[in-house]
Amino acid sequence: MRPYFCGVPAMLSLVILIASLIPQEGHPVRWSFQARGGSPTEMVVQLEAHIEHGWYMYDLVLPSDEGPLPTEIRFSPSEAFSLRGGVVGPAPKEQYDPNFAVQVRYHSGSPTFQQRIQRHTTEAFQIMGEVEFMCCNDVSCLPPKVVPFVIAVPAQSQ
Repeated sequence: MRPYFCGVPAMLSLVILIASLIPQEGHPVRWSFQARGGSPTEMVVQLEAHIEHGWYMYDLVLPSDEGPLPTEIRFSPSEAFSLRGGVVGPAPKEQYDPNFAVQVRYHSGSPTFQQRIQRHTTEAFQIMGEVEFMCCNDVSCLPPKVVPFVIAVPAQSQ
């Protein structure tokens, strides 16, 4: 799917990519990705999981490495931008997971993760990366899945 951009006056908030869903038929988690910002040099990448009812995915940080794998969000290096801080996610729920017999942190519904970036060019560029995650329901878990993403960021208006 190719993103479509409309011209936006330079003084308005810059909205960069309206959610592009990665098809994942038969999987209980789908992702959408976008970058937006109101400053000429800083923007926020948003990665939103859409989790089917009855399923959950694990948080970015887990209390133990003896259970499931945590969600990881990785960005490909680029000279066009740099990461500012780390990925921030919503507050996870925490409970004992009988699938792994350990305490875990997890998300359900539509959690959104964010990464601030510093833009280093006025030219168009792409933000590329991948999300790796595990999801489970009350009786089973799926193997870890890697979902690549590409977010097109248009050139800045003059």
